[in-house]
Amino acid sequence: MKQLFKSLPVLLVLFFFAPYVAMAESYPTKIGEKLANGIVNVVTGVAEIPKTVMITSRAKGSAYAATAGFMTGIVHMMGRTLFGTVDLVTFMIPTRPLVNPDYIWYNFNRETSYDLTWQLR
Repeated sequence: MKQLFKSLPVLLVLFFFAPYVAMAESYPTKIGEKLANGIVNVVTGVAEIPKTVMITSRAKGSAYAATAGFMTGIVHMMGRTLFGTVDLVTFMIPTRPLVNPDYIWYNFNRETSYDLTWQLR
């Protein structure tokens, strides 16, 4: 009887965590993707300036792109770098990327936007 009471807490813990272990199969993949996304966004944040100037030049002309497009590019550079840093610091919590598009080379002809809602992957 004593042996049963000694093993009961261990069995309860195993029973409680069994579904989480089954769902955690892709957890290393998810945090690896978030870590890579953070590193890439920190490194490529500078590329937001020419990207935004190019997009603004096509839409509103080169004079507007040289001034307002350049300033908007600096803001997007700081945003992508900042959110990349957030992804690096919190990579253990697998959330969806806050920067849209995830990487700068995805849909290069679309201006960057930010989604401030934290959603788990």
